[in-house]
Amino acid sequence: MPRSGGESNNMDGDSKWKLQVTGLISVIVTTYEREDALEAVLRSLARQRDRNFEVVVADDGSGPCTAALIEQWSARLGVPLGHVWHEHNGFRAGQIRNRAMVACRGDYLVFLDGDCVTRPDFVGVHRALAEPGWFVSGNRALLSRTLTEAVLRDGLEPETWGYRRWLAQRLSGGLNRLAPVVRLPLGPLRKLRAGLWTAARSCNFGAWRSDLHGIGGFDPDYSGWGREDTDLVVRLVRSGVRRKDGEFATGVLHLWHPKASLARLAENDRLLAHAVAGERTAAAEIAASRT
Repeated sequence: MPRSGGESNNMDGDSKWKLQVTGLISVIVTTYEREDALEAVLRSLARQRDRNFEVVVADDGSGPCTAALIEQWSARLGVPLGHVWHEHNGFRAGQIRNRAMVACRGDYLVFLDGDCVTRPDFVGVHRALAEPGWFVSGNRALLSRTLTEAVLRDGLEPETWGYRRWLAQRLSGGLNRLAPVVRLPLGPLRKLRAGLWTAARSCNFGAWRSDLHGIGGFDPDYSGWGREDTDLVVRLVRSGVRRKDGEFATGVLHLWHPKASLARLAENDRLLAHAVAGERTAAAEIAASRT
Protein backbone atom coordinates (compact mmCIF):
# COMPACT_ATOMS: atom_id res chain seq x y z
CA MET A 1 0.00 0.00 0.00
CA PRO A 2 1.27 3.51 -0.72
CA ARG A 3 1.77 5.97 2.06
CA SER A 4 -0.55 8.53 0.51
CA GLY A 5 -2.35 9.21 -2.75
CA GLY A 6 -1.71 7.86 -6.21
CA GLU A 7 -2.34 4.41 -7.60
CA SER A 8 -2.77 1.32 -5.48
CA ASN A 9 -3.15 -2.40 -5.88
CA ASN A 10 -6.93 -2.60 -5.56
CA MET A 11 -8.19 -4.95 -2.83
CA ASP A 12 -11.03 -5.78 -5.24
CA GLY A 13 -8.72 -7.30 -7.85
CA ASP A 14 -5.34 -7.07 -9.52
CA SER A 15 -5.92 -4.01 -11.69
CA LYS A 16 -4.49 -0.60 -10.89
CA TRP A 17 -6.93 2.13 -9.94
CA LYS A 18 -6.98 5.64 -8.61
CA LEU A 19 -7.38 5.98 -4.84
CA GLN A 20 -10.49 7.88 -3.78
CA VAL A 21 -8.97 8.96 -0.44
CA THR A 22 -5.63 10.63 -1.07
CA GLY A 23 -5.56 12.80 2.04
CA LEU A 24 -5.65 12.29 5.77
CA ILE A 25 -7.66 9.42 7.24
CA SER A 26 -8.95 9.81 10.79
CA VAL A 27 -8.98 6.67 12.95
CA ILE A 28 -11.36 7.02 15.92
CA VAL A 29 -10.47 4.61 18.74
CA THR A 30 -13.15 4.17 21.42
CA THR A 31 -11.99 3.29 24.94
CA TYR A 32 -13.00 3.16 28.58
CA GLU A 33 -10.70 2.23 31.48
CA ARG A 34 -8.65 -0.40 29.70
CA GLU A 35 -5.14 0.96 29.36
CA ASP A 36 -3.48 -2.40 28.67
CA ALA A 37 -5.65 -3.08 25.63
CA LEU A 38 -5.43 0.53 24.41
CA GLU A 39 -1.64 0.34 24.56
CA ALA A 40 -1.67 -2.78 22.37
CA VAL A 41 -3.97 -1.03 19.88
CA LEU A 42 -1.82 2.12 19.74
CA ARG A 43 1.29 -0.04 19.29
CA SER A 44 -0.36 -1.75 16.33
CA LEU A 45 -1.35 1.61 14.81
CA ALA A 46 2.23 2.79 15.14
CA ARG A 47 3.16 -0.05 12.78
CA GLN A 48 0.90 1.06 9.93
CA ARG A 49 2.63 1.19 6.56
CA ASP A 50 0.28 3.92 5.36
CA ARG A 51 1.34 6.92 7.46
CA ASN A 52 -1.14 9.51 6.22
CA PHE A 53 -3.57 9.23 9.12
CA GLU A 54 -4.34 10.60 12.55
CA VAL A 55 -5.71 8.90 15.65
CA VAL A 56 -8.39 10.41 17.88
CA VAL A 57 -9.10 8.47 21.07
CA ALA A 58 -12.79 8.70 21.95
CA ASP A 59 -12.70 8.26 25.72
CA ASP A 60 -16.01 7.38 27.38
CA GLY A 61 -14.96 8.82 30.76
CA SER A 62 -11.75 7.01 31.76
CA GLY A 63 -9.59 8.22 34.63
CA PRO A 64 -6.16 9.87 34.56
CA CYS A 65 -4.26 6.66 33.76
CA THR A 66 -5.76 6.59 30.26
CA ALA A 67 -4.90 10.25 29.71
CA ALA A 68 -1.32 9.59 30.84
CA LEU A 69 -1.01 6.65 28.45
CA ILE A 70 -2.24 8.73 25.53
CA GLU A 71 0.21 11.48 26.45
CA GLN A 72 3.07 8.95 26.45
CA TRP A 73 2.07 7.64 23.03
CA SER A 74 1.71 11.11 21.50
CA ALA A 75 5.48 11.25 21.08
CA ARG A 76 5.82 7.62 19.96
CA LEU A 77 2.98 6.99 17.57
CA GLY A 78 4.52 8.78 14.61
CA VAL A 79 1.20 10.36 13.54
CA PRO A 80 -1.01 12.97 15.24
CA LEU A 81 -2.80 11.65 18.33
CA GLY A 82 -5.76 13.41 19.89
CA HIS A 83 -7.86 12.69 22.98
CA VAL A 84 -11.57 13.52 23.29
CA TRP A 85 -13.16 12.87 26.70
CA HIS A 86 -16.48 13.27 28.43
CA GLU A 87 -17.58 12.43 31.96
CA HIS A 88 -18.50 8.81 32.49
CA ASN A 89 -22.24 8.31 32.81
CA GLY A 90 -22.71 4.73 31.72
CA PHE A 91 -21.88 3.30 28.30
CA ARG A 92 -22.15 6.22 25.86
CA ALA A 93 -20.00 5.06 22.95
CA GLY A 94 -22.17 6.79 20.35
CA GLN A 95 -21.97 10.17 22.04
CA ILE A 96 -18.20 10.13 22.51
CA ARG A 97 -17.73 9.04 18.91
CA ASN A 98 -19.79 12.05 17.83
CA ARG A 99 -17.48 14.29 19.83
CA ALA A 100 -14.47 12.63 18.23
CA MET A 101 -15.93 13.20 14.75
CA VAL A 102 -16.07 16.91 15.46
CA ALA A 103 -12.37 16.84 16.42
CA CYS A 104 -11.25 14.87 13.35
CA ARG A 105 -9.52 16.51 10.39
CA GLY A 106 -9.83 13.74 7.80
CA ASP A 107 -12.49 13.43 5.11
CA TYR A 108 -12.67 9.67 5.68
CA LEU A 109 -13.19 8.17 9.14
CA VAL A 110 -12.35 4.68 10.36
CA PHE A 111 -13.87 3.52 13.65
CA LEU A 112 -11.96 1.07 15.81
CA ASP A 113 -12.60 -0.26 19.30
CA GLY A 114 -9.88 0.20 21.90
CA ASP A 115 -9.48 -3.56 22.26
CA CYS A 116 -9.12 -4.35 18.53
CA VAL A 117 -5.52 -4.77 17.41
CA THR A 118 -4.79 -3.87 13.78
CA ARG A 119 -2.35 -5.44 11.37
CA PRO A 120 0.16 -3.21 9.52
CA ASP A 121 -1.98 -2.79 6.39
CA PHE A 122 -5.19 -1.82 8.21
CA VAL A 123 -5.23 1.88 7.30
CA GLY A 124 -3.94 1.21 3.79
CA VAL A 125 -6.62 -1.38 3.08
CA HIS A 126 -9.38 0.92 4.33
CA ARG A 127 -7.94 3.60 2.04
CA ALA A 128 -8.00 1.21 -0.92
CA LEU A 129 -11.60 0.12 -0.26
CA ALA A 130 -13.02 3.60 0.30
CA GLU A 131 -15.40 4.68 -2.46
CA PRO A 132 -17.85 7.59 -2.71
CA GLY A 133 -21.38 6.53 -1.86
CA TRP A 134 -20.26 3.49 0.13
CA PHE A 135 -19.27 2.63 3.69
CA VAL A 136 -16.99 -0.30 4.56
CA SER A 137 -18.03 -2.85 7.17
CA GLY A 138 -15.07 -4.87 8.45
CA ASN A 139 -14.91 -7.94 10.66
CA ARG A 140 -12.94 -9.28 13.62
CA ALA A 141 -11.38 -12.43 15.01
CA LEU A 142 -11.94 -13.03 18.74
CA LEU A 143 -8.92 -14.00 20.80
CA SER A 144 -9.46 -16.36 23.71
CA ARG A 145 -9.08 -15.20 27.29
CA THR A 146 -5.86 -17.23 27.66
CA LEU A 147 -4.28 -15.79 24.53
CA THR A 148 -5.41 -12.25 25.39
CA GLU A 149 -3.87 -12.50 28.85
CA ALA A 150 -0.60 -13.71 27.32
CA VAL A 151 -0.60 -10.87 24.78
CA LEU A 152 -1.12 -8.22 27.45
CA ARG A 153 1.07 -9.81 30.14
CA ASP A 154 4.03 -10.81 27.99
CA GLY A 155 3.96 -8.03 25.41
CA LEU A 156 3.20 -10.37 22.52
CA GLU A 157 2.64 -8.64 19.18
CA PRO A 158 -0.09 -10.57 17.33
CA GLU A 159 -0.33 -7.88 14.68
CA THR A 160 2.95 -9.24 13.28
CA TRP A 161 1.94 -12.92 13.16
CA GLY A 162 1.54 -14.76 9.88
CA TYR A 163 -1.08 -17.22 8.72
CA ARG A 164 0.68 -20.34 10.00
CA ARG A 165 0.81 -19.00 13.53
CA TRP A 166 -2.84 -18.05 13.39
CA LEU A 167 -3.73 -21.50 12.08
CA ALA A 168 -1.95 -22.99 15.09
CA GLN A 169 -3.89 -20.66 17.39
CA ARG A 170 -7.15 -21.65 15.73
CA LEU A 171 -6.41 -25.33 16.22
CA SER A 172 -5.46 -24.79 19.87
CA GLY A 173 -8.50 -22.62 20.66
CA GLY A 174 -6.72 -19.26 20.81
CA LEU A 175 -8.78 -17.83 17.93
CA ASN A 176 -12.47 -18.29 17.16
CA ARG A 177 -12.16 -18.16 13.35
CA LEU A 178 -9.59 -17.72 10.61
CA ALA A 179 -11.54 -15.69 8.04
CA PRO A 180 -10.62 -12.24 9.46
CA VAL A 181 -6.87 -12.98 9.20
CA VAL A 182 -7.09 -14.20 5.59
CA ARG A 183 -6.64 -11.88 2.60
CA LEU A 184 -8.72 -12.46 -0.55
CA PRO A 185 -9.47 -10.10 -3.50
CA LEU A 186 -13.25 -10.45 -3.63
CA GLY A 187 -13.84 -7.92 -6.41
CA PRO A 188 -17.56 -7.22 -7.05
CA LEU A 189 -18.52 -9.72 -4.33
CA ARG A 190 -17.80 -6.97 -1.81
CA LYS A 191 -20.94 -5.17 -3.01
CA LEU A 192 -23.38 -8.07 -2.91
CA ARG A 193 -24.87 -6.89 0.40
CA ALA A 194 -25.15 -3.24 -0.58
CA GLY A 195 -28.49 -2.68 1.18
CA LEU A 196 -27.99 -4.97 4.17
CA TRP A 197 -27.78 -3.29 7.58
CA THR A 198 -27.46 -6.35 9.85
CA ALA A 199 -24.18 -7.63 11.32
CA ALA A 200 -22.26 -4.40 10.68
CA ARG A 201 -20.17 -3.36 13.69
CA SER A 202 -18.51 -0.06 14.49
CA CYS A 203 -15.46 -1.79 15.98
CA ASN A 204 -14.07 -1.89 12.39
CA PHE A 205 -15.97 0.49 10.15
CA GLY A 206 -15.08 3.10 7.53
CA ALA A 207 -17.26 5.92 6.18
CA TRP A 208 -17.02 9.34 4.62
CA ARG A 209 -17.22 12.18 7.09
CA SER A 210 -19.80 13.97 4.91
CA ASP A 211 -22.09 10.91 4.90
CA LEU A 212 -21.90 10.61 8.68
CA HIS A 213 -22.58 14.31 9.16
CA GLY A 214 -25.46 14.02 6.71
CA ILE A 215 -27.33 11.66 9.06
CA GLY A 216 -26.29 13.42 12.28
CA GLY A 217 -23.82 10.77 13.43
CA PHE A 218 -24.65 8.26 16.15
CA ASP A 219 -28.00 8.63 17.91
CA PRO A 220 -27.31 9.79 21.50
CA ASP A 221 -30.58 8.24 22.70
CA TYR A 222 -28.78 4.89 22.83
CA SER A 223 -27.02 4.36 26.14
CA GLY A 224 -25.72 1.15 27.60
CA TRP A 225 -24.21 -1.54 25.43
CA GLY A 226 -25.70 -2.43 22.06
CA ARG A 227 -27.45 -1.36 18.86
CA GLU A 228 -26.14 2.19 18.44
CA ASP A 229 -23.93 1.04 15.56
CA THR A 230 -26.78 -0.88 13.91
CA ASP A 231 -28.98 2.22 14.12
CA LEU A 232 -26.22 4.22 12.39
CA VAL A 233 -26.01 1.70 9.54
CA VAL A 234 -29.81 1.61 9.13
CA ARG A 235 -29.84 5.37 8.65
CA LEU A 236 -26.83 5.36 6.31
CA VAL A 237 -28.48 2.76 4.07
CA ARG A 238 -31.79 4.63 4.17
CA SER A 239 -30.02 7.84 3.14
CA GLY A 240 -28.62 6.12 0.04
CA VAL A 241 -25.13 5.13 1.25
CA ARG A 242 -24.41 1.52 0.35
CA ARG A 243 -22.50 -1.21 2.13
CA LYS A 244 -19.16 -2.61 0.96
CA ASP A 245 -17.80 -5.64 2.80
CA GLY A 246 -14.30 -5.40 4.24
CA GLU A 247 -14.14 -9.12 5.01
CA PHE A 248 -10.95 -10.92 3.94
CA ALA A 249 -9.26 -7.50 3.94
CA THR A 250 -9.62 -5.32 7.05
CA GLY A 251 -9.99 -7.94 9.82
CA VAL A 252 -8.91 -6.90 13.32
CA LEU A 253 -7.85 -8.95 16.36
CA HIS A 254 -10.37 -8.48 19.17
CA LEU A 255 -8.90 -8.96 22.64
CA TRP A 256 -11.07 -10.88 25.10
CA HIS A 257 -12.98 -8.98 27.78
CA PRO A 258 -15.80 -9.83 30.19
CA LYS A 259 -19.28 -9.42 28.75
CA ALA A 260 -20.73 -5.94 29.01
CA SER A 261 -23.82 -5.25 31.05
CA LEU A 262 -27.00 -5.89 29.07
CA ALA A 263 -29.18 -3.86 31.41
CA ARG A 264 -30.13 -1.36 28.68
CA LEU A 265 -30.31 -3.82 25.79
CA ALA A 266 -34.11 -4.24 25.86
CA GLU A 267 -34.59 -0.47 25.64
CA ASN A 268 -31.99 -0.21 22.88
CA ASP A 269 -33.73 -3.03 21.01
CA ARG A 270 -36.95 -1.03 21.26
CA LEU A 271 -35.24 2.07 19.87
CA LEU A 272 -33.76 0.06 17.01
CA ALA A 273 -37.08 -1.58 16.15
CA HIS A 274 -38.63 1.88 15.99
CA ALA A 275 -35.79 3.09 13.74
CA VAL A 276 -36.15 0.13 11.38
CA ALA A 277 -39.92 0.49 11.16
CA GLY A 278 -39.80 4.23 10.54
CA GLU A 279 -38.30 6.43 7.85
CA ARG A 280 -35.93 8.54 9.91
CA THR A 281 -32.43 9.21 8.59
CA ALA A 282 -31.21 11.98 10.92
CA ALA A 283 -30.17 11.67 14.56
CA ALA A 284 -29.34 14.61 16.81
CA GLU A 285 -26.94 16.91 15.03
CA ILE A 286 -23.24 16.17 15.52
CA ALA A 287 -22.81 19.85 16.33
CA ALA A 288 -24.76 19.28 19.53
CA SER A 289 -21.88 17.11 20.76
CA ARG A 290 -19.76 20.25 21.08
CA THR A 291 -21.63 21.13 24.28
